[in-house]
Amino acid sequence: LSRSLALSLSFSISFSLTHFIEGVAAAAVAAMRTMRMRIKPVRCVALCGAGYGRRLGVRCFFVNGTTNGRSLNYSSHDALMESMKSLKGDPLETTGSRIVTYRGNPEAKIMVIGEAPGAEEDRQGKPFVGKSGQLLDNILGSVGFEEDDVYITNIVKRRPPNNRTPLKWEILAYKPWIAEEIRLIDPYIIMLVGRTSAQTVLRSICSPDARLPISQIRGKWYEHEGKWMIPVFHPSYLLRNPQKTPGSPKALTWQDIKGVRSKMDEIL
Repeated sequence: LSRSLALSLSFSISFSLTHFIEGVAAAAVAAMRTMRMRIKPVRCVALCGAGYGRRLGVRCFFVNGTTNGRSLNYSSHDALMESMKSLKGDPLETTGSRIVTYRGNPEAKIMVIGEAPGAEEDRQGKPFVGKSGQLLDNILGSVGFEEDDVYITNIVKRRPPNNRTPLKWEILAYKPWIAEEIRLIDPYIIMLVGRTSAQTVLRSICSPDARLPISQIRGKWYEHEGKWMIPVFHPSYLLRNPQKTPGSPKALTWQDIKGVRSKMDEIL
């Protein structure tokens, strides 16, 4: 009798415990579903307009020098550069590459933003000084722009391993720095050189075109807070596609740089 009673009690306790665990699990699942329903991705509704943000579904990475609640605020370009040169703990520091700052004129009203440094840029600590940089200078010079007329920089401040495309979280980490550069330089025109640069900055103004490939947005003008932005092909892409036939990347870039010249003359 006592053995039967013990077995009965054991079965009863196991049955109750099983039901208790199942009940807790069901409650947890229900709570998670409720949280998923209530918590929605934060989009730039306040910055771009409620209807605009919801309709586009484009997340803003940075606007006015801020990203994910973090912002930089330097009193001068010199102070920003001094701090940037001593940057530690950034995602590409462990690669051993150096910080690449800028070249050109901090007082210039044309800003050129590329993707990331290459090998020669890493060696010299300045952006666009390799073969791509030489071609960029030729493109700018073809319409009368000299180095003193432009400010040249990159989204990412160190060379990624093997010149690979920067990862999304690497871009996020360096965004406050390029946002502060834009604020301090305060250019009239921003040339977005290549896909990474174009998509990054267009996301910052909540443009739906941020999702499009560079081939579909190059040569198109975007205005934001008095600044005019134009995506263009990266010089490295032009080096791989040297044809000058009508409709070729080089021919299209010639149209684009003439458009930059015309826009600058119009503004001035």
